[in-house]
Amino acid sequence: MKGMMMLRVALIGAGRIGAIHGANVASNPNTQLAGVCDAVAASAEALAKKLNVPVLTLEQIWQDASIDAVVIGSSTDTHAPLILDAAKHGKHIFCEKPVDLSLDNAQKCADAVKAANVRCMIGFQRRYDPTFAKAHDAIVSGKIGSPECVIITSRDPGAPPLDYIKRSGGIYRDMLIHDFDMCRWLLGEEPNWLMACGSVLTDPAIAGHDADTTAVTLRTASGKLCQINTSRRAAYGYDQRFEVLGSKGMVQANNVSSANTVLANEAGFMGELPEPFFLERYAKAYVNELNHFVDALRTGEPFVTDIADAVLTQRLADAAAKSFESGQPVHLA
Repeated sequence: MKGMMMLRVALIGAGRIGAIHGANVASNPNTQLAGVCDAVAASAEALAKKLNVPVLTLEQIWQDASIDAVVIGSSTDTHAPLILDAAKHGKHIFCEKPVDLSLDNAQKCADAVKAANVRCMIGFQRRYDPTFAKAHDAIVSGKIGSPECVIITSRDPGAPPLDYIKRSGGIYRDMLIHDFDMCRWLLGEEPNWLMACGSVLTDPAIAGHDADTTAVTLRTASGKLCQINTSRRAAYGYDQRFEVLGSKGMVQANNVSSANTVLANEAGFMGELPEPFFLERYAKAYVNELNHFVDALRTGEPFVTDIADAVLTQRLADAAAKSFESGQPVHLA
């Protein structure tokens, strides 16, 4: 793949995430969008028409030797089977998180990717956000010394439909999986202990199925700490920020608003609300991560977030769900 001038990429999944990735593939100067595939024919046809590409079946994608890679943006329960099929047919893979709701299945996918000698990147888009990336650069360049404590705030403007919650794997595997990835990225070490608790505070209908408000504490072998607080409801918009305390200083990454302006007068300081949802908040991140996928395939550079990261992050999500259910901390080997 190294040195290839143009990549032909097929999109699997024509929902809201698939539409974002499809548009980003179509606009990248080093890719050609080969077509769109979705289990719902109407969705595939609508997106294919919008992007001016054909509708493809999975079999057409697997059998077309001119297709170099696939972007998987379909529902979570399809990720692992599609990764296995793509690897079997020699296609490089970009897949949305998570790989699977089962850690064993995620590891099987990682093993299959390695055995097939293809490359697989997982879409932990927050690492590609310009604000978060700048804060991370400050950490790795030593500007705050050694990171010692991370505080992550992650709040959605509202809960998804109950049907989605029932099949999503729960808040720890669905929503917090991004926060666990950020924890690993910012601390630079793997946590080996965590304690998770949760409540239902935003929607009584969620009770018995999941939590909608959580707090998780993680610790590494060297003693570094991370605290994550999440909620499915923030009346003021999509709340995504973190703070990292180091031995020589501190760095914060704050919310992004549509204007990023602050008005100050005799009434006080007044700022803009954060972006309303993740599609707006991470629009640049989605472009950056797709561009990174393409550039890494063309140059041979490593992915920032590969399938090994997905397995390690899934391990934390599973441990958090276990801790929540048992009310006890979980020790990770």
